Amino acid sequence: MDLLIPEIGILVWMLIAAGIVFLILIKWGFPVITKMVDDRKEFIDNSLESAIKANERLANIEIECDQAIESTKAERAKILKETEKYRKKLISEARREAEMEQERMITYAKKVIEREKEEALRSIRFQVAEISLDIAEKVLRKKLSDSKEQTEMIDRLLDDIKISGS
Repeated sequence: MDLLIPEIGILVWMLIAAGIVFLILIKWGFPVITKMVDDRKEFIDNSLESAIKANERLANIEIECDQAIESTKAERAKILKETEKYRKKLISEARREAEMEQERMITYAKKVIEREKEEALRSIRFQVAEISLDIAEKVLRKKLSDSKEQTEMIDRLLDDIKISGS
């Protein structure tokens, strides 16, 4: 049983050695260990703060991204609206110009038709006058084929001139 029960001297020396080791650990070991634990705790706290800041930045970036998307959509809608207005303006200007051109062409065509009509009427009048003269000449030649009828005709014309002159 000696193995289970140590002698008092060994026990005292073991307690003294354990006390010295314990004192050394208290003086130099535990401060290093607590410093390492504190450093580790500080590193973990800093990492947590960095992670929180990163999450906040990510949330801010997502908000900014959403705002940028909304602003882009609004700008796109504005540009589309302006484009639609410009398209309508161009179409109305083109229609107005086409109507003006059509009106100008119609006016020109009416003038051309009027000139051609007047020219045709002059030509018809001239032809009617020529035909009338030809018919009158033929009638007069036939009626005035002898000199007695010619003299009577001249007298009648002279009497008409005297009556209209008075």
